[in-house]
Amino acid sequence: MIKIADVVIVGGGISGVAIAYNLAKKGVKNVAVIEKSYLASGATGRCGAGIRQQWGTKMNCKMAKFSCEFFENAKEELKYEGDIEFKQGGYLILSSTEKEHEQFKKNIVLQNSLGIPSRLLTLEEAKEIVPFLNTDGLVSATFCQKDGHLNPFHTTEAFAKAAERLGVEIYRYTEVKDIIIEHGKVKGIRTDKGDISTNIVVNAAGGHAQVVAKMAGVDIPVYSERHQILVTEAIEPILDPMVMSFSLNLYCQQVPHGGLIMGRGDEGEPRDLRVTAGWHFLEEMAKTITSLLPPLKNVRMIRQWAGLYNITPDRQPILGALNEVEGLYLAVGFSGHGFMFGPATGVLIAESILGEETTLPIDMLNMNRFEKGQLIFEPSVV
Repeated sequence: MIKIADVVIVGGGISGVAIAYNLAKKGVKNVAVIEKSYLASGATGRCGAGIRQQWGTKMNCKMAKFSCEFFENAKEELKYEGDIEFKQGGYLILSSTEKEHEQFKKNIVLQNSLGIPSRLLTLEEAKEIVPFLNTDGLVSATFCQKDGHLNPFHTTEAFAKAAERLGVEIYRYTEVKDIIIEHGKVKGIRTDKGDISTNIVVNAAGGHAQVVAKMAGVDIPVYSERHQILVTEAIEPILDPMVMSFSLNLYCQQVPHGGLIMGRGDEGEPRDLRVTAGWHFLEEMAKTITSLLPPLKNVRMIRQWAGLYNITPDRQPILGALNEVEGLYLAVGFSGHGFMFGPATGVLIAESILGEETTLPIDMLNMNRFEKGQLIFEPSVV
């Protein structure tokens, strides 16, 4: 293990390796990524891996659009020999209340103003995209063909290999035990494999972000909540877009190997970092998805798993330098959407560390927004 680094990144998910890649691309020589298990072993590898630009806040729309455009050319940009499996089958997002329909109309105006080609659909138009959709109880839908789905493991590996080619050191199965702070400044990290002296640490620890922050004596306003997913047996292609509903609390996507990945949230989910699977999720997921997409009644489930949403009060991430501790940067609180924002996060945090003007303004996502009461709530979250 190296003894000195210019930047140490805690977390080997999509955010961590994307930040490392962008720092190295900009010429930073001594960058280390510390991951306590294998790459993408946390929230990244456990997510639904959907990529959508249909958001209700300006910043989330911009980050998603930037990231989606990167993913379209990621294989070439990262010189990856494998396939990140980017399928742009679109997102069909369903409303089931008049209030939600009105919000969708506002969302479309915002998205279109930012160059996102989403559109508001009638239920008849929605059925043209998914003919077996049960529209009982629905009001309308939105659709963006540019949205899609990726393989999170291949995507993370692509960033990691590109970073390593540029000199980044990635330490797998290495656990950060402490962040060394002296006189309010970062001085290094302590791991179970040794210490690294550094003046800059990036917290990109996903569901464990608050645990890592406390190592530096900082409480960040996030909590981690279990979210569960299941995958079915592989079947012939029947579903091109991701089908999602915020009010019905579900999403479902058929991935390239033929299986259907689907998930939902639950207000009663524990917040103690567990990633166990539960029967209640399975029962509710089966009930809701077969009502909405009846042909799925005959499809067998293969397995289910869980990951952690690291959630902020306004459902938008916390990005950038932390005022309380010099040299500590945050890329946390993505509220279940860190994977799809990965490319933007990588660029923005790298620029912030280097003191450059960021490609997208991130001042409004600084942690001090919570103290000032300057929250802008994201309405489009499952």
